[in-house]
Amino acid sequence: MKTLRDIEIGKTAKVLKIHGEGKVKRRIMDMGITKGTEIYVRKVAPLGDPVEITVRGYELSLRKEDADILEME
Repeated sequence: MKTLRDIEIGKTAKVLKIHGEGKVKRRIMDMGITKGTEIYVRKVAPLGDPVEITVRGYELSLRKEDADILEME
């Protein structure tokens, strides 16, 4: 399974599935990250946390735990 953390900086990928449950999954979806959404990886902090992305025209930072639940194409 390829997750958001596996996507290289400067690449775009599409969300295949969100593997979280309950509040975590709901929070991710409320940020506009849903199945089929394209995500552009802008930056990754030196220790891998957080990951800065562009989704639906706005910039967002995700913790690596949240990035791990996003299965990517």
